[in-house]
Amino acid sequence: MHSHEVLKEILKQTSAKQIAADMGLSLSLIYKWAEPPSEDAGSGANNPLDRIEQLLKSTRDRRIAQWVCERAGGFFIANPESAPQASSIIPVANEIVQEFADMLGVIATAAADGKITKEEARQIRRRWEELKSVTEGFVRAAEQGNFGELRHELEKKA
Repeated sequence: MHSHEVLKEILKQTSAKQIAADMGLSLSLIYKWAEPPSEDAGSGANNPLDRIEQLLKSTRDRRIAQWVCERAGGFFIANPESAPQASSIIPVANEIVQEFADMLGVIATAAADGKITKEEARQIRRRWEELKSVTEGFVRAAEQGNFGELRHELEKKA
C-alpha cells in the first residue's frame, strides 16, 4: 500500500480538521497528503510517511523504524532476506528453541537475586528481540519454503 493510500484510509476514520489543528498545519495540506503524488499536476504532497521512508533509505539506519515502532507501542523486527530453496526444517526449528532457552537463561540469571537492574533489563530486551527476529525468519522461510538461506543467516550470527 502506498503512503497516500494509508493516509486516505486513516482520514476515513479520523478528522482531517483535528489532525490539522493538532499539528498546526493547514487542512488542505492534510488532504494533499492523501492524494497520489503527480509530478505534472502538482497534486499530492510529500507526506510524513514518505519522508520517513526517504530518511530510512538515506541513512540505512533501522533505529528510525525502531523509534517509530516504539512510539506506536511496538517494536521493529527486520524481515530476513532469503532466496527460495529447500533444506531441512529441523536445524532451523532447533535454533529457535535454543534462542528461547538463551533468553530464559538471561531472565533466570537476572531474576536470581529477586530484582532486575536496568542493564539486566536491556540484556533481556536484546535477547527477546533476537528471538523475535529468528522466529520471524522461520515464519517467512516457511511461507517461502526456504530454510537453507535462513540456516545460513543464523550461522553468520553465531
